Amino acid sequence: MTKKLISEAEGYELLTSAGLPVPKHAIARSADEAAAIAATIGYPVVLKIVSPQVVHKSDAGGVVTNLTSADEVKQAYDTILANVRSFSPEAVIEGIIVIEQLKKGLEILIGGRVDSTFGKIITVGMGGTLVELIRDVSIRVLPVERDDIEAMLAELRGSRLIEGYRNEPARDRETLITLIEAITRFFVARNDIVEFDINPVFLYEKGACVVDARFYRDPDRTATVIAPARPLPAQLLRVNSIAVIGASPEPSKVGYAILRNLLSFPGKVYPVNPKHQKILGRDVYPTLAAIPDPVDIAVIVLPAKRVPGVMRECGERGVPLVVIISSGFRESGKEGALLEAELLVLSEQYGTRIIGPNCLGLMLPNQTINTTFDPVSPKPGRIAFISQSGAIITTIVDWSLPEEIGFSAIISVGNQADLSFEDFCLFAGDDPTTRAIILYVEEIRDGQRFMEIVRKVTDKKPIVAVKSGASRIGRMAAASHTGSLAGSHEVYMAAFWQAGVIPARSIREAFQTAQLLSSEGYPKGIRAIVITNAGGFGVLASDYAERYGIEMVEFPEPILKELDAVLPVDWNRRNPIDMVGDASADRFARTFDIMIKNQDLWDIAFVIAVPSAISDPIRVSNEVVRFSKSTHKMMVGCMIGGDSMKTPLRILRDADIPNFPELEDAFRSVGNVCRHLCWQEYRGSSCVPNGRHDQD
Repeated sequence: MTKKLISEAEGYELLTSAGLPVPKHAIARSADEAAAIAATIGYPVVLKIVSPQVVHKSDAGGVVTNLTSADEVKQAYDTILANVRSFSPEAVIEGIIVIEQLKKGLEILIGGRVDSTFGKIITVGMGGTLVELIRDVSIRVLPVERDDIEAMLAELRGSRLIEGYRNEPARDRETLITLIEAITRFFVARNDIVEFDINPVFLYEKGACVVDARFYRDPDRTATVIAPARPLPAQLLRVNSIAVIGASPEPSKVGYAILRNLLSFPGKVYPVNPKHQKILGRDVYPTLAAIPDPVDIAVIVLPAKRVPGVMRECGERGVPLVVIISSGFRESGKEGALLEAELLVLSEQYGTRIIGPNCLGLMLPNQTINTTFDPVSPKPGRIAFISQSGAIITTIVDWSLPEEIGFSAIISVGNQADLSFEDFCLFAGDDPTTRAIILYVEEIRDGQRFMEIVRKVTDKKPIVAVKSGASRIGRMAAASHTGSLAGSHEVYMAAFWQAGVIPARSIREAFQTAQLLSSEGYPKGIRAIVITNAGGFGVLASDYAERYGIEMVEFPEPILKELDAVLPVDWNRRNPIDMVGDASADRFARTFDIMIKNQDLWDIAFVIAVPSAISDPIRVSNEVVRFSKSTHKMMVGCMIGGDSMKTPLRILRDADIPNFPELEDAFRSVGNVCRHLCWQEYRGSSCVPNGRHDQD
C-alpha cells in the first residue's frame, strides 16, 4: 500500500463533501494574499504550512494561531516559511493555508485507517495535543451502526465531559454522533482513503466543527471481498478411518509417534509407507491407492516437496480432509510459499480440505483420536481448544491431566493455508459435545471473514481468545494519531468484542473463563451476591467486584431482617454477607435458603469458604451443590485452602460447579463474562463495566 498525504485544503473539501462542518479557509501563496484572505474570513485566524513533507506542522514551526491583524498575518507568513525551510530544507511548500480560528470547545479525536487484518477501522476519543499520552479512545471495525457509536462514546473515560462535568456544561452529543456517522459512511464508501485524523473536533453546547484534519490516499487500493465459509467436512463429527502417510517404525520419528497415538482409535488405521510391511503390529500399505476402504482423514508426515504429490493422490481418492504435519512451507520462505500455494490449488480442485501445513495435528478425545506427536492424550470434555502454537497445545494437554480438564477437540491450525480459525469455530459450534471454545491466536489471515463467521458461532456458544503480540516493542512509529493509538493488538481486541469473542490476557485466564461458561453458561445479568465465613475475603470480594465490573446487590430491609434471624447479631448486614468465622455448615445452609427464596434479586452467587474448626468443608460443599440445584443462577465456588479442601473440591467438580482457589481469578473470570453481557446489550454507559481498561 502506497499512501500519500493530501493537503489540508483538500481534506476540508473531503469533509465538506461528507457533510461535516469545517472552518472558513483558503490557501495563500504570498504574505499580501494571506492578509487579504484573513480580512475576508474575519479575525482571528490561524496560519498553517501546506507541504506534503511536513506531517507534524507544529513540530516544524509551521503553525501560528490567534492572528488579529493584517500585519500579524504577514509577519506570521514569513515566520512560517523561515521555520519550515530551516526544519526541512527539502520540503516542497505549496502555500500557507489561512483558517478561521474557532472558539474553543471540548476537543474530540475521530480517526480511521486500514488495518492489514480487519480492514477499515474507526477510532473515537478525547482529542488535543496530549492524545497519545491520555490514550482515551474506543475502536471499532467498520461498518458500524448508531448503537456502536453510542457505545464507543460511553466507553470513554472522558464521556462525563460530554455529558457535563462539575461546572462544565453538557456538550452536543447528538451532533457528535451524527458527525461520526457521516465520516464513517464516507470512509467506508471511499476505497482510496486509507487513513485519516480529525483532531480536534471542537464540540460545543450546540453544534460542532472540525478544526484540523489529515487524510491519506492510495488511489490503487481496491475493495476486498470476503471469502465464503467453507466448514470442515461433516465426517469429522464421526470418523471411521485414518491413514498415516509417512508412518515409521523408528521411535525417534514423528510418523511413529502419530501412529502410536492412534493405536487406541476404535476405527480403522492405515499406515502408509512403501518400505515396510508392518509397523507397531499394523499392516502397512505402500500407497494411499492401495488402501481398500474409504479414508476419512489422511495425516501426512513427509518432506515438504513430496506433499503436493500426496495431496493430489488424496484428492483423486476422495479423501475429505488431510492433516499436514510437515513443515517447510510459507513459514520457511519463498520456495515454501510456492509449495503451500500449490496445496491450496489442489484443495480447491478436488474439494479436499487442509489442516495446516506446519501444524501439530488434531485431537478429538471423545472419539479417541490423536493425530499429533504429543506423547500424552487429553481426557474427553466440553472445551474445544484451537491454537496457532503446537508447543502451547502440548503444554496445555500435560497441564490438563492433573487438573482434570477435558476437551471436546484440540486443533492446531498451523499455517491456515485452507482451513482457518473461523472454520474450526464453525466445527466446534456444530459439535454437540462442545460447550465453550478457546482460541490462542498469533495471526488471523482474513479478519473480516473471521468476524462475519465467528459472530454466528458466538450467538450459540461462548468463545474466549488469547491474542499474543500485545507488546509495542518493535512497532514502527505511526505517522498519525490513529496509527499510534489503534495498533494491531488494540484492533484485535475491538474485533473480538464486536464478534462476541471474550478476550483473555493469559492462557490461565482463558481456561478459567471457558470452564466457568462450559459449566454454568451465561448468567441473566451482572448482579452478584457474596456469601463467606471469612471477613477479609469478603472485603477483597468487594474490591474485585468493583475492579471487574460486577454489580454488588444491595439488600432491601426485609431480606436483611430474614438474615438477622439466622446470622449472629454482629454480622455486617450488607453484601458481601460475612457470616462470621464460627459459621457452621448449618449457617451456610440457612443463608442459602434465604437467597434461594429471593433469587430474583441476583444473577451470580460467589460462595467463599475457608477451613475452620467449626465448619465441615465437606458438608459446606454439599450445601453449595444443593444451593446450585435450587436455582437457575451462576454459582461460583471459592473454597480456599489446602488438603482439607480436596474432597469438597471433588464434590463441586462432580456436580459441575466451578471452583477458584484464587479469589481474584474468580472475579476476573466472572468480570469477563459480565463485560460480554454488557457488550451484547450495547446500550448506554451503564453497560460498560468499570474494569473496561483491564482488557484493552
